[in-house]
Amino acid sequence: MVLVDYRGFGKSTGKRSEQDMFNDMQFIYDRLKEQYQEDHLIVYGRSMGSGFATKLASDNNPRYLILDAPYFNFLRVIERFLPMLPLRWVLRYHLRTDIWIQKVKCHTYIIHGTRDLLIPIRHSIALQKFNPRMITLIRIQGGGHNNLPHYDEYHNFIRDILKY
Repeated sequence: MVLVDYRGFGKSTGKRSEQDMFNDMQFIYDRLKEQYQEDHLIVYGRSMGSGFATKLASDNNPRYLILDAPYFNFLRVIERFLPMLPLRWVLRYHLRTDIWIQKVKCHTYIIHGTRDLLIPIRHSIALQKFNPRMITLIRIQGGGHNNLPHYDEYHNFIRDILKY
């Protein structure tokens, strides 16, 4: 398992830009492909990271893509909280999960809490509609945005996916 802190987050340094963060993720993915078969790699993205994970999976061929509380696109999330601002022209990160998920070739699993107040489950429902045969939505009843690991269903799902 490899966990990555994005530029400027956690213990990682560096100036943040959407393209630089995409490049960082691709660099890590390419190094992993040198050590492991690509069909053994699973890409996982949570919340903001779900957009980066989807982009990475759309440009590569991992075994699975797992999205935890993803957004349809970043603009939709921000507009909920700042509806009066012209965000379309000033937003630094566009993160178009809705576009990239249509190019993902592997099976995608989406985990989302039914009581997520930050990114409502309707984002995941809309993403699944792009390809219901290749995108499985796991609803965690009562789950919020930051507490899914407190639910047995979450751990059961992750365990079941990782054993294949």
